[in-house]
Amino acid sequence: MGGLSLFALAAKDLPNPKSLWERSRPVSVQIVDRNGRDILVRGAAKEQPVDLDALPFHIPMAVLATEDKRYYNHIGIDPLGIARAMVVNIKAGRYVEGGSTLTQQLSKNVFLSPDKTLRRKAQEVILSIWLERDYTKGELLELYLSRVYFGGGAWGLESASDLYFDKPASELTLAEAAMMAGILKAPSAYNPVANPERAKRRTAIVLNAMERQNLLGEHVKAMALAEDIYIHKPQTHHSAQYFVDWVWPLMESYIGIPNQDIIIQTTLDIDAQNLAHKSVNTHLDPERGAHQGALVSLDGTGGVIAMVGGASYQDSQFNRAVQAKRQPGSAFKPFVYLSALRAGLSPWDRRVDSEITIDDWSPENFNERHLGMMSLQNAFARSTNTIAVALGEEVGRDTVIQTAAEFGLTDLKPYRSLALGAFVTTPLKLTESYLPFANWGLRKPAYGIISISTADGTPLYDYSAPPPIAVLPSQQLSDMNLMMTRTVETGTGQRAAVKGHHVGGKTGTTNNFRDAWFIGYSPDIVTGVWIGADDNSPMQNVTGGTIPAQIFHDYMSVKLKEYKAIKLPISRQPEWVKRNAQLNNLLDQIEGKLP
Repeated sequence: MGGLSLFALAAKDLPNPKSLWERSRPVSVQIVDRNGRDILVRGAAKEQPVDLDALPFHIPMAVLATEDKRYYNHIGIDPLGIARAMVVNIKAGRYVEGGSTLTQQLSKNVFLSPDKTLRRKAQEVILSIWLERDYTKGELLELYLSRVYFGGGAWGLESASDLYFDKPASELTLAEAAMMAGILKAPSAYNPVANPERAKRRTAIVLNAMERQNLLGEHVKAMALAEDIYIHKPQTHHSAQYFVDWVWPLMESYIGIPNQDIIIQTTLDIDAQNLAHKSVNTHLDPERGAHQGALVSLDGTGGVIAMVGGASYQDSQFNRAVQAKRQPGSAFKPFVYLSALRAGLSPWDRRVDSEITIDDWSPENFNERHLGMMSLQNAFARSTNTIAVALGEEVGRDTVIQTAAEFGLTDLKPYRSLALGAFVTTPLKLTESYLPFANWGLRKPAYGIISISTADGTPLYDYSAPPPIAVLPSQQLSDMNLMMTRTVETGTGQRAAVKGHHVGGKTGTTNNFRDAWFIGYSPDIVTGVWIGADDNSPMQNVTGGTIPAQIFHDYMSVKLKEYKAIKLPISRQPEWVKRNAQLNNLLDQIEGKLP
């Protein structure tokens, strides 16, 4: 009785299946910045209906092989498919496979909300059976291919074929058709523009499924796998495309694939985005091997103000800001020094810059010199490798790993070169880890979507910030700010200084100049810059204090005009240092003069 009641309730306000033909265009997704200004619109193109008779046989077969291999043998729902999916999921101990038919997907995508409720599932079942009664299998397949979402803002086979291959669907090869069919499982994950390697692997899976179902003749699969697939490059230079590619799967995770016009308000500032793109491209220097760059700028809440994923979105859709995993080098040292502060040291404590050997490894300073006794704040500002490594050993590598994890840098290993940033991370994660230095000691996650609503204003999603985590007590924050601002004022990051504003930060350069970083901040804003080459080839003397610091300066000099010139909290010289002023002055005078 309970099941009958559920279906009776679900049937009350079902849409009329006859309206399946009424929509004249795909949905429109309007993306706006934090101030409501347009960034771009995806979708909204004129709908191009699919004609099965005009398509090569391998296109619908590739789709059915992966999406609904029993399509011609069910009435809209497939009990055998549902049972099979349940067994697979139970064996895996998690959700691996769904049992929805192609008709159910059509019902959901065209008529229903993405809510995962029993009532909506019941509506999906009823609609699917009605559709199978009112339309032929061929008509439903045409409708499905005309309206299913293929990622990248492309609804329908023809739009997707034009987007990815720059040709009509009737000209798609078997390999291209398999790639298109593969996208349907997870449109953002298998988008061949944003994730070409993942899309190729998925294509092979589709071809294997077709072969198992005896849909391919002998040697046909091998020929298709050997085919070079040319992905059409997007005809746009809009650098915000990198950011949109990043937030798009987030949108899908919040509301599902849209089946009505929506507006996404993002955290992006379109003026800051254009400024960031210009700043990066102004300073890239291919002659020195600095072919690519990335920039991420966050406000004090973690909202992404600007995101540059590369020199040109048209030339490369790989988003280096969130996808490139590179070694941070000395940009990791703040967490080594913070670990030392937590162990009871202060910026005025002194250590000796001298040769250090761990097993058979002896780290060298950038200038290949040793300067003798120096304060921790000077060692930090000069980015002295030997002292950083010695501090890491003094407090313990596991302690450094724990400190870094509190700031969001996880899965680190206790390698002897840990203190010099011998691990990989992304520009977004590294920039996010610096946010507590800029926002009074609070860790907050980066985010890009403020709200999602329908075109008529009905709210679908609103960002709810998780409770902030206090990771920096005031004394530690002040001590770190002292060292980070000194880096900009007198150390390796001087090119990053912004007149009239208090700026802290840290440079980073990896072996053979393969990566160059500057991560810096002022109150309530942090910006990270990475420079390098996609093939990890060395640059010519490009350090974190050169091109990255210059890009940071150009961007922040303009952006900080919107901010009040508030000073960062900085530790004052303690009394014990003042009492030994004469000795310290003498030590400061001889620092840098020792062989």
